Amino acid sequence: MTDPRYTPLALSLPATVPFVGPETQERARGTAFTARLGANENIFGPSPRAIEAMQTASADIWMYGDPENHELRQALAAHHDLSPDNIMVGEGIDGLLGYLVRLLISPGDTVVTSLGAYPTFNYHVSGYGGVLHTVPYKDDHEDLTSLFAKAGEVGAKLVYLANPDNPMGSWHRGADIVAALDHLPSDCLLLLDEAYVECAPKGTAAPVDANDTRLIRMRTFSKAYGMAGARVGYALAAPDLIAAFNKVRNHFGMNRAAQAGALAALQDQDWLAHVLAEITTARRRIGEIADQNGLKAQPSATNFVAIDCGQDSIFAKRVLDALIDLGIFVRMPFAAPQNRCIRISCGPSKDLEAFASALPQALISARKTQ
Repeated sequence: MTDPRYTPLALSLPATVPFVGPETQERARGTAFTARLGANENIFGPSPRAIEAMQTASADIWMYGDPENHELRQALAAHHDLSPDNIMVGEGIDGLLGYLVRLLISPGDTVVTSLGAYPTFNYHVSGYGGVLHTVPYKDDHEDLTSLFAKAGEVGAKLVYLANPDNPMGSWHRGADIVAALDHLPSDCLLLLDEAYVECAPKGTAAPVDANDTRLIRMRTFSKAYGMAGARVGYALAAPDLIAAFNKVRNHFGMNRAAQAGALAALQDQDWLAHVLAEITTARRRIGEIADQNGLKAQPSATNFVAIDCGQDSIFAKRVLDALIDLGIFVRMPFAAPQNRCIRISCGPSKDLEAFASALPQALISARKTQ
């Protein structure tokens, strides 16, 4: 037969994965990493109650998951003091991003994001033929004023903002984001990615009515709840927008065991508090390691810390490559000037001490090749 008749859009796209996984690098190296500190995973792990719930649910894995995610939506509604009509559950924020872009973006539609912000969002926009416009960070923060001004300039249908931010770990006060909404064009939707908000200082979450039609917020069980492999995220928005997801989503996309695990994790707030305390300790320790090596740790409201390597992206990449050669998996931002940094996930002391031992050697190696 002839080749499949791909769409012109599909033919124009590269066949790439936005992230190179640590497993891919381990296969190339022929050995496992000593410390996995690059993927912003919660290495402290999920609630034991979540693990138990998933193990119990595995006996029923012959059944599809509930396509309405009823129990989890009911529990999330109670947790946030909202109606279930304000909540959509999906396959992580990544899956929800894809559905939202599919709902809103046709070929040629304009979208605004920050240069160097979360690349998976860009991947979805490109996949539906959207046109991306970017604005630079300001003092390592996403720039609210410039984002919303650019949206008006280019007639954007959608603006992406992460708070707290990935990859820098910086954050805005939620009240400042709500105030800035007055400057968002009336025909533009703000996509507010709050994946790390549980890790952030009080006041970071946007204090906004879930029925406010100017924005949609997205949260996840991948970060503070420690369930990245389960792929469970949820969106908070006005009921009409939430209902629209049912037009395009994979109704059996949610894993049955993951649904049970997320429900149990949400009900174990004591474990969440334990993890957040561990993250605070780990951020402090990463800062100490950076300082001991003459580097600067950026303030962080997430479960990772960006470390300024003090030079340009070429030097930072040399440090990163040397760390990988030493068995420490880390990542770095991909756009200037943030790519002067490497990014270290919070983790247990044994992992951070492995990083502490490797970093001086990595710096020596990077400086030798200058």
